[in-house]
Amino acid sequence: MGQYQPAQLRQYNQEAIARYYSYRPWLAWGRFLRIILSFAGFILSLKWDEWQNQVEQNKGKRATQLRELLTNLGPTFIKVGQALSTRPDLIRKDFLAELVKLQDQLPPFDNALAYHIIESELDRPIQEVFSELSRNPVAAASLGQVYRGRLISGEEVAVKVQRPNLHPVITKDLYLMRWAAGWLAPWLPLNLGHDLRLIVDEFGTKLFEEIDYINEGRNAEKFASNFDNDPQVKIPSIYWRYTSNHVLTLEWINGFKLTDTQRIRAAGLDPQTIIQIGVTSGLQQLLEHGFFHADPHPGNLFAVPDGRMAYIDFGMMDQLEESTKETLVDALVHLVNKDYTDLAEDFVKLGFLAPDTNISPIVPALEAVLGNAIGKNVKDFNFKTITDEFSELMYEYPFRVPAKFALIIRSLVTQEGIALSLNPNFKIVEVGYPYIARRLLTGESPALRRRLLNVLFKNGKFQWQRLENLISIARTDEEFDVLPTAKMGLQFLLSEEGKFLRRQLVLALTEDDRLHTEEMQRLWNLVKDDLPPNRLLEVAVGILTELSREGVAAILPNATSFAAFTINQSPSKN
Repeated sequence: MGQYQPAQLRQYNQEAIARYYSYRPWLAWGRFLRIILSFAGFILSLKWDEWQNQVEQNKGKRATQLRELLTNLGPTFIKVGQALSTRPDLIRKDFLAELVKLQDQLPPFDNALAYHIIESELDRPIQEVFSELSRNPVAAASLGQVYRGRLISGEEVAVKVQRPNLHPVITKDLYLMRWAAGWLAPWLPLNLGHDLRLIVDEFGTKLFEEIDYINEGRNAEKFASNFDNDPQVKIPSIYWRYTSNHVLTLEWINGFKLTDTQRIRAAGLDPQTIIQIGVTSGLQQLLEHGFFHADPHPGNLFAVPDGRMAYIDFGMMDQLEESTKETLVDALVHLVNKDYTDLAEDFVKLGFLAPDTNISPIVPALEAVLGNAIGKNVKDFNFKTITDEFSELMYEYPFRVPAKFALIIRSLVTQEGIALSLNPNFKIVEVGYPYIARRLLTGESPALRRRLLNVLFKNGKFQWQRLENLISIARTDEEFDVLPTAKMGLQFLLSEEGKFLRRQLVLALTEDDRLHTEEMQRLWNLVKDDLPPNRLLEVAVGILTELSREGVAAILPNATSFAAFTINQSPSKN
């Protein structure tokens, strides 16, 4: 194999990187010493403040010192700082305020060099492409900086220019991180460090994709196609004639960073609505499209004056398989329904537990830890709380973090951190679970209908309380309409695919003996505003007619009480 040069490597290849630095150890170890000495100096400064009783006095100074330390160490560590800037539960407030500046307030590189890169990459003078181009960057990020301009044809654009010589610094850091991950793994509790090197490899793969602006442009167009019919999400257009591996020209977005609540409110926008758009679109990415934004920090998300939320920066993306999306839906439903045995099996399917793991002792541990985190009310659920509580299980049971899920967890935690900055009382389930409940109840695909059956039946018995909970939660979503859902449910029930459900309902009506007036009254109170009484009667008659084919004698007593209830609710009785 030929000699590898850092600037020539277009895709992440840990073997090629390791081979390169094994022949040049002085390059890697020089970088390693710089990293160690930088953090050692910072830690000593913190300790010195403690010894001198000057912690409060020097808070601001140390926060600035940490931001400057990460900035000086370059793009890899800036990425770490960006992730930490969205975690108010992990980082002190004074540090947090400084780390937020890493999102788009980094020192820019020389403008003359940036202009030279634009001209050499586009192979033409700037005046032939742009009628206007800002003399200074409007934002500087970890991997590049952005100029505001206008094309000769009149469109207002953002021009993203990559920092020079990124490859050598990134490859060196990834090499050292992978070495450190292998060295640290045996010292971490059980399997917590099992896949640390794979996580570094996943991060390295995405980082190399992120510095390929052609790849970023393709990602943006794929992401935009997924949200073509969503009036609440905005994705900028790409101008391919003026885009290369190191220069990206895209539509300019006028908006406000999601953390700028004052300007958001001044524009007449409701932060809670913006939160809802962000969480719902995030769930759509994971559970519907499978193609998700893996770096949704506040510098990449904007509230647009017309009420939409805009995404930018599509360098770090990832794709989920269909089976993974379906299992994630299962896991979320099982978690909220507190079905810990099923949840443990979901963890095996997702790779958090090895296939041969005995889940029997893990189930009560899940119940003890996660049950406490969720609380008595489903609305107490919070992803941050779950991840904090779940970390305790890592010390006692063979859980591991699959490389693929390192980015998912980072994305979810980051989005929740943004939502918490907009609303400190934010609970992700108040937005997320109604979306999941609505998708299950509408049964858009056979896979989702199977999952609805899994939710509504346990040990062969129909769970009326779960149906009631699903309808109640789904109705908190303004987009949810009971009537079309009931019609689709009836169509499914009468179809060949619904044969199993028909038989199970017969058993529920005869053996469970729970469909009485009180039960129906609770369900009726949930749907009466959306489902007219005559429509409910029509649906009931249709169900009973079809069920009678399955066993008239068996269901007659409860069918009679069910029909009596619906007739009593008809318009003539109200």
